[in-house]
Amino acid sequence: MNNIRVKPTLTVAQIVNMSMGFLGIQMGFALQNGNASRILQTFGADVEHLSLFWLAAPITGMIVQPIIGHYSDRTWTKMGRRRPFFLVGAILTAVALVLMPNIALFTTLLPPLLIGAGMLMLMDASINVTMEPFRALVGDNLPSSQRSLGFSVQTVLIGVGAVVGSWLPYVFAEYLHIPAEGGDGIVPQNVIYSFYFGAFVLIITILWTVFTTKEYTPEELESFMGQEEAKGETQSSSSHNFGAIFQDFKRMPLTMKKLGWVQFFSWFALFMMWVYMTPAIAEHVFYKMDGERNRLYAEAGNWVGVLFGVYNGISAIYAIFLPRLANRFGRTKVHAFGLVIGGISLISILFISSPNILLLTMLGVGIAWGSILSMPYAILSDSLPARKMGVYMGIFNFFITFPQIICGFFGGMIIKYVFGSQSIYGIMLGGIFMLLGAISVWRIKE
Repeated sequence: MNNIRVKPTLTVAQIVNMSMGFLGIQMGFALQNGNASRILQTFGADVEHLSLFWLAAPITGMIVQPIIGHYSDRTWTKMGRRRPFFLVGAILTAVALVLMPNIALFTTLLPPLLIGAGMLMLMDASINVTMEPFRALVGDNLPSSQRSLGFSVQTVLIGVGAVVGSWLPYVFAEYLHIPAEGGDGIVPQNVIYSFYFGAFVLIITILWTVFTTKEYTPEELESFMGQEEAKGETQSSSSHNFGAIFQDFKRMPLTMKKLGWVQFFSWFALFMMWVYMTPAIAEHVFYKMDGERNRLYAEAGNWVGVLFGVYNGISAIYAIFLPRLANRFGRTKVHAFGLVIGGISLISILFISSPNILLLTMLGVGIAWGSILSMPYAILSDSLPARKMGVYMGIFNFFITFPQIICGFFGGMIIKYVFGSQSIYGIMLGGIFMLLGAISVWRIKE
């Protein structure tokens, strides 16, 4: 009989400590999502070109995450195998957050839009270095029975971080009276200080995880595996070179392939929302008010930050109930429900002309976002070999970045030539794609 140890269950406090860095990561991610387009437009980017600038992020993620996953599976130090990547990625991300709103400082060297694309690439590469090992750490440290809880805790912290990150520009402008108006080539001061604060919180939360979380040694991880599984994994994991990633890609589990379609539709929808929400809300809602367009655009940008904060807050609340819902109804059914609600909510924005009513649509988007951040990983983790948790979580990121790249290349052309440069229809298209994602979930058997 095989002598297989069972991973001990962790307390909620231990799981929170393990994932605390996600709060800081998501603050940086939310600042990027809510403000990158307005920063680029400040320096002259046309609306139909915005998705091309955003290509820097998914292309970088597609390359970085599998590599980080591959090497974090094989990196063993006194700090563990995941925590060194947390720390290095956090430092690089903090640097990128400080530099992103200060593009003007480098305009004497290179065109500002080129610098902006470079900053997006640096920021996303750094975020991916930090983020990918966090996903793998849940698989490393938690038994199967706690993985839905583990990913849900991450989603709660992601939601909290994103709320704070999304609302920072609005709070700094409305309550701390930091100037919120910029102009051509001038990023508003409230945005600049928001990025600085995000960098500070990121470093603090990553250090929290690094100093409070224990990782299992290679010997301990092997003891949690059956003898035959350990033998098979040793054989398939014998190659430590970069080419092993492509072999792992070929051997991906069937569940992962089916989830790929769900991820494709879901993340295409999210990318359309992140890239085009600010110009869409400015044109569809704020420009219909009386006033100077630069001021109205700034107000629209700040309000989009509030909207993004609301949906992230809802996702954090919803994530608290996801483990129970998943246990009762099944992970696939719960995820399909979330995507349907999100798709309908995005489509409904087309018919709304009041800034305040837009808050209601974010309730549905928040439910979808909470599910997207946890359910696919919970469904996937049980089908992955333990010693390749990192590389397969990295490869799984391909199904997140690929739709964003497709959207980046063709989204602007669709907006310009199909929808007559009306960004609001890009949001509607995102809703349709999210509904397609819900349909795709039904192909998966748990």
